[in-house]
Amino acid sequence: MPQLRLALNQIDSSVGDLAGNAETIVRWTRHSAEQGAHLVAFPEMVLTGYPVEDLALRSSFVEASRAGLRALAARLAEEGLGGLPVIVGYLDRSAAAQPKYGQPAGAPQNAGAVLYGGEVVLGFAKHHLPNYGVFDEFRYFVPGDTMPVVRVGGVDVALAICEDLWQDGGRVPAARSARAGLLLSINASPYERDKDDTRLELVRKRAQEAGCTTAYLAMMGGQDELVFDGDSIVVDRDGEVVARAPQFAEACVVVDLELPGAVADAPEGVVDDGLRIDRVVLSEEPAPAHDAGETGETGEAGGNAGGYAARLDDDEEVYSALVVGLRAYVRKNGFRSVLIGLSGGIDSALVAAIACDAVGAENVYGVSMPSKYSSEHSKDDAAELARRTGLNFRTVAIEPMFDAYMGALELTGLAEENLQSRLRGTLLMALSNEEGHIVLAPGNKSELAVGYSTLYGDSVGAYGPIKDVYKTSVFRLAEWRNRAAVQRGQTPPIPENSISKPPSAELRPGQVDTDSLPDYPVLDAILALYVDQDRGADEIVAAGFDAELVAKTLRMVDRAEYKRRQYPPGTKISPKGFGKDRRLPITNGWREG
Repeated sequence: MPQLRLALNQIDSSVGDLAGNAETIVRWTRHSAEQGAHLVAFPEMVLTGYPVEDLALRSSFVEASRAGLRALAARLAEEGLGGLPVIVGYLDRSAAAQPKYGQPAGAPQNAGAVLYGGEVVLGFAKHHLPNYGVFDEFRYFVPGDTMPVVRVGGVDVALAICEDLWQDGGRVPAARSARAGLLLSINASPYERDKDDTRLELVRKRAQEAGCTTAYLAMMGGQDELVFDGDSIVVDRDGEVVARAPQFAEACVVVDLELPGAVADAPEGVVDDGLRIDRVVLSEEPAPAHDAGETGETGEAGGNAGGYAARLDDDEEVYSALVVGLRAYVRKNGFRSVLIGLSGGIDSALVAAIACDAVGAENVYGVSMPSKYSSEHSKDDAAELARRTGLNFRTVAIEPMFDAYMGALELTGLAEENLQSRLRGTLLMALSNEEGHIVLAPGNKSELAVGYSTLYGDSVGAYGPIKDVYKTSVFRLAEWRNRAAVQRGQTPPIPENSISKPPSAELRPGQVDTDSLPDYPVLDAILALYVDQDRGADEIVAAGFDAELVAKTLRMVDRAEYKRRQYPPGTKISPKGFGKDRRLPITNGWREG
């Protein structure tokens, strides 16, 4: 059988930076060529970045993408890479779709193309368009109606884009009907906890349905609230893993595949789901064989890491996602440094550790802002965190400002408590303006769910790194990060006292979170059912929770919607984060139970 050396480049790209993304594609294509690749692939919409959201509705951006693709094809040829077929995701438009009500203006398409010999030799658009969770692809795109097949080295390679594998029908059975030797899907599938296991089973299933080796090429990096974890996979026709890329790392996965040659009577015309085979032949003769031992994952400097990258454990996986998400947000938006209010508590401590890992401790600035209610151990814990991590640290007491406000307004109760938080938020934003840092909001998912955060106080900031992390997970991730440091022979970044002491906002004497909230393990279990799974009150009570506690918790969640709308974006790690995943009206008279 013919051998095909496939190079899967799971790389990061930036939305809107067509020139920078094209440069990255050229660089990784050159690297793939140096590895002896016969066919090179890049992720979904790599040229434009993903997701482009309403940029897809701007004809100027669509045309810039189309022109950028043609220029990229010419550039590859100019640099001596024109004889290497390269598959690239980009933004296109349909020439056939007629304007109609309910269809996105200009008929944009989430598309892929094969570049070869300085030309775009084959184009195709995503057939299945997702419209759930964070996806709005019916809003942005019109579907493709072809079954693209490119013949390389005497092997027919069927092509697909992301959701084409996640949905039944369409291009998977069409690849079998087309008698393809390889099904290659380019993807930009956002990270979620445990999705790696789901993804592997999906690829195995689709390979068996397509009746051929299947390669799933994933994107890596971050875009606003989304993180892409890589984890590209190649399985044979029986579903056995041939190669698997690392998680949360850019990589060029190079794998030699023994594949059936293209048949002389290869099918033409319309196949499954009305898809029309669109075949282009680039080379009939089998490509020169390589030694199988040369394959593996390689970085741009070369090297061989083996065909199956080690898996991260669950906590390391989530922590890595939080680091990648914050790093991408800071760097892609042109910032250099971040600012965090350090209370000595677990949330700000975890955010600080993530920030140090994401952008370097030298670019992290922490401020302790004690009031008269701040405990000595909390002030000490904030200073100890700074000492352990090496971040920049200062103390600015808010008591004089607080006393001035109290003298003018004579506030009491909750107003007095929230004033302290708002003074801290104002102080952080003032330093941000003066020194050029972006402020990180330390709120976790449990607090945001029940409204246990102060508007224009601890909610101020440009990004919330643990916005989608429940409080119980905050503790678990902090403990994991400290264990990981010990295993590496490093100083654990988070003081043990920050992990062990009862959580408290310290806005009044003796205050702890459980004064107004259930114990976090119970609270988080209820929230997971209500927020993440959309279970009703009766179902949650039937799951074993106290009816009065459930009713109280759900009321807090419903009443806090207006606060969540004003919270900054933050890294999504769950199937349903606050934001595009969960869209509820602020003005809402419905109450569960």
